[in-house]
Amino acid sequence: MPTASYPSRVKLVDVGPRDGLQNEKSPVPAAVKIALVHRLQDAGLREIEVTSFVSPKWVPQMADNAEVMAGIQRKPGVRYSVLTPNLKGFEAARASRPDEVVVFGAASEAFSQKNINCSIAESIERFAPVVEAARAAGIYVRGAISCAVGCPYEGEVAPERVAYVAQLMKQIGVQHVGVADTIGVGTPLKVQRAIEAALQHYALDDVSGHFHDTYGQALANTLAALELGVWQFDTSVAGLGGCPYAKGATGNVATEDVVYMLHGMGIETGINLDKLIDAGVYISDFLGRKTQSRAATAILNKRAG
Repeated sequence: MPTASYPSRVKLVDVGPRDGLQNEKSPVPAAVKIALVHRLQDAGLREIEVTSFVSPKWVPQMADNAEVMAGIQRKPGVRYSVLTPNLKGFEAARASRPDEVVVFGAASEAFSQKNINCSIAESIERFAPVVEAARAAGIYVRGAISCAVGCPYEGEVAPERVAYVAQLMKQIGVQHVGVADTIGVGTPLKVQRAIEAALQHYALDDVSGHFHDTYGQALANTLAALELGVWQFDTSVAGLGGCPYAKGATGNVATEDVVYMLHGMGIETGINLDKLIDAGVYISDFLGRKTQSRAATAILNKRAG
C-alpha cells in the first residue's frame, strides 16, 4: 500500500498518568505523577490524560486528582483531560479546569453489568447530564467505547454493538469516540470492522483507536486503523497499565513503540522519541521495573553499548 494513503500526521494522547497508573497497587505520590506529566509535555506530547475523578473507594490511586491537576505547570497548546464517570465526578473535576472530560461505555452488556452494575443504555443515560454540563461549560467531551472487539465475559463483540454505543453517545452530545480494545484480543480486520461501525455515526476526524497489547497485536491494529485514515490514538508511556480483567495483560500499547513505527513510516507526531524514552525510564524506575516498550528497550541497550 503506498505511503500516501496513510495520514501524514498523527496525534497521540498519552494515557499513562491515568489509565497507566490507576491499577498500581502501591501509591504513586502526586509529585511523581506531576513530574511524569511535565516530562511528557517536554517530549512534545500535546494531549495528556492526567487523572480521573472517581470515588477513591473504587480507585484509591486517583484520590490525589485535584492535587495533581493543581500541580501541573500547563504548557500552551497542551490539552489536559480527565475521566469523569458521573456528575459528582464532573463537578469535582470542573474546579481543576480540565480541557476535556472523558466518559466511557462498554460495547458488551456483560462487561457493563459487571463493571458498573447497569446496562449499556443505562450507563449512557448516566453520562447525559455530565456531557450536558461539560459542554455548557465549554469543555470538550470525548467518549471511550470499551470492549469494542472482545469481552472477558462475552467473548467476541459484534461490530453492531460498537455502532449501537456510538449512536447512543452521539445522541447525548459526545463529540469524539475512541474505539478501545480493552483486553487486547483484537486483530487487524476485527479492529477495522469495529472502527467502521463507529464511523457510521462519527466523522473520521472524531474517531480514535485505543489498543492494548495483551496478545502482541497493538501495533498491527494501529496500522490497520491508519489504513482506514484514523489519525488519533491513545497510547501509554512505557506501556504502563495492565487490564485487571485479563490475566497477564501487558496493558496499553507503549507510546514509544507507536512513535518509533510512525516516524519510521515518515508520519509526523511532533514527539521527541529520546525525551519520551527518558520519561518512560523515569516512571519505570519509580515503579521498580523495566519499561514495557520494545523500542525503548532496544534504544536503551544501544545507549548503554
